[in-house]
Amino acid sequence: MSGKINYWLELADYDLETAKTMLLGGRYLYVGFMCHQTIEKSIKAVISKNCKQGEFPPKMHNLLKLADRARILSLLSSKQLAIIKDLNPLNIEARYPDYKDMLLNALTEKECKRLLTETEGLLKWIKEQL
Repeated sequence: MSGKINYWLELADYDLETAKTMLLGGRYLYVGFMCHQTIEKSIKAVISKNCKQGEFPPKMHNLLKLADRARILSLLSSKQLAIIKDLNPLNIEARYPDYKDMLLNALTEKECKRLLTETEGLLKWIKEQL
C-alpha cells in the first residue's frame, strides 16, 4: 500500500484506540467523535487509493459524501449505512454547545459500546476494500 493510504489508516487506528480510551474514562461525547474520525479517515484512505500523485482527499467531514466519493456507498449493507448515519452528525454537533447536552444524553455507556463495536466492524470492512 502507498504511503498516503497507510497515513490515513494509521490515523484511523489511532482514533479507534482513542475512542476506546475515552469509553474507559467515561468521556462519552468523545467516544462518538472519535468513532466518526475513525471512519472518516478510513474512507479517506480509500479515496487516496484513487487520487493522482499530489492530490488529497477532500477537506470534508460528511461520511455519506465521502463514501460516495470513495465509490463504496453503494456497496454498504443497510447495517453499515445505519452506523454511518449514526456517526455522521457526531463530528460537527459535538463541537457546538447547543448540541452538546443533547448528545451527552444520547451517548450513554451502552450506546458508546455499540458505536465502538460497529465502528470496528466497519473499519475492518473498509480496509478490506483496499
